[in-house]
Amino acid sequence: MKPPSYYRHTKIIATIGPATESPERLEQLIVAGVDILRLNMAHASRDWVLQILERIRTTSRKLGRQVAVMMDIKGPEIRTGDVDGIIDLTAGDQIELCTPDDTRSPSDMLRVSVNYDGLSRDVDIGQTVLVDSGLLRLRVVEKEDAFVRCEVLADGKLSSRRHINLPGVQVNLPSLTEKDYADLATGVEAGIDLVALSFVRRASDVDELREHLQSLGSTARVVSKIEEQAGVRNAIPIIKASDAIMVARGDLGIEIEYHQLPLVQTELVKACQAEGKPVIIATHLLESMISAAIPTRAEVSDISNAVREQADAIMLSGETTTGLFPLESVEVFKNVIQSIEPTVDKKLNSTIVLREPKAKMLRSAATLAQDLGQSGIIVFTRSGFLAYVLAALRPRGVPIFAFTDDEENFRQLLLPWGVEPFLMDFSDDPEETIKDALAYLKRRQWCDGGEWMVVITNVLAGETVIDSMQLRQVT
Repeated sequence: MKPPSYYRHTKIIATIGPATESPERLEQLIVAGVDILRLNMAHASRDWVLQILERIRTTSRKLGRQVAVMMDIKGPEIRTGDVDGIIDLTAGDQIELCTPDDTRSPSDMLRVSVNYDGLSRDVDIGQTVLVDSGLLRLRVVEKEDAFVRCEVLADGKLSSRRHINLPGVQVNLPSLTEKDYADLATGVEAGIDLVALSFVRRASDVDELREHLQSLGSTARVVSKIEEQAGVRNAIPIIKASDAIMVARGDLGIEIEYHQLPLVQTELVKACQAEGKPVIIATHLLESMISAAIPTRAEVSDISNAVREQADAIMLSGETTTGLFPLESVEVFKNVIQSIEPTVDKKLNSTIVLREPKAKMLRSAATLAQDLGQSGIIVFTRSGFLAYVLAALRPRGVPIFAFTDDEENFRQLLLPWGVEPFLMDFSDDPEETIKDALAYLKRRQWCDGGEWMVVITNVLAGETVIDSMQLRQVT
């Protein structure tokens, strides 16, 4: 069996932006093998979303290769307000972060507005406040209801609308903002497949988003972004409530000690695999390639580590939104994946808890396919359940061929590790459906005559429909 060159167990996600939003660039990304395109709603308008979704679908139909679309909603965040130019700050200087309720008279003290009226309630004296991805470090020395006075800990610069991190602080922000609600309505209208929820702190945040999507009539799957300490503490219930997890290392790397980040990443990947949920590693994988044509050796090692940990997907952000080398970045991902994947241990995932008898049968299917060699597993699914479980089992070297007759499910199956989905009508006769699937794979040169496939399907036993695992030879 020699699958097409673009087949990989590890999926690739690319964020769309000015560098890649043209029809020509989109076509190049899809041809290159990108599986999922991400829309970062921090910088997107309604008109752009509708336009880019239509452009993606049109390009996919033209090329005969579908990609999924993930909308990454901005979520709640604390930011500074506008300032005049760039302010130079020196260690020892004092600055006041003022909430919208601050009505005091002007003073000589440097005052900067913040958009969160609960700031003084949530922080304590001595608390560290990080501004602009930690480039500016402050310590709270005094607070009143409407302001927090801070001491500058190291020389730095402050400009307008900079993001604020409060490491270890449980902020009382809503999980969805008004902008998020508007963006979701647009995304559902346009036909998004996945929604990434930012700054997830608890499982109820996920439940709130899912209920809202259902109220809009959407079946989009929920990807929870773990990017602050509360999300790490509550990781297990969040993973259970979510369809997938994103290890968002940008803010997460600010929220926790930098030397703890690799350990937290590994633990989150393991926890997702134990629950059978896909996990995405994101942010800074190829940051240098925003402006450089080749990656650093450290970045290559970082990508390799994610592949060895068997993450379901790795993601490009600035590299493909504003970067000078978006296609080259995708090629680096592919090259590293294709070099590292064959070296990973072929042991199945032994940590996953298989709760249903049908799921336990899939472990036998994965073992059989690996023992056969040059084999694949065929499943027929309308919900995606079988393919997601098989992906979580991690049958190294075994393509998971997931056939579905549901277009939304088809695109959502582009996320799980090792799954290659196909859209095909099902026959009322299960035997005909199996024959159609085998012929489809042979016609598309996924397999050759004489090779053996493990097939998971329903069969009729009298009037009873039972689950079965079959061994079929391609003719």
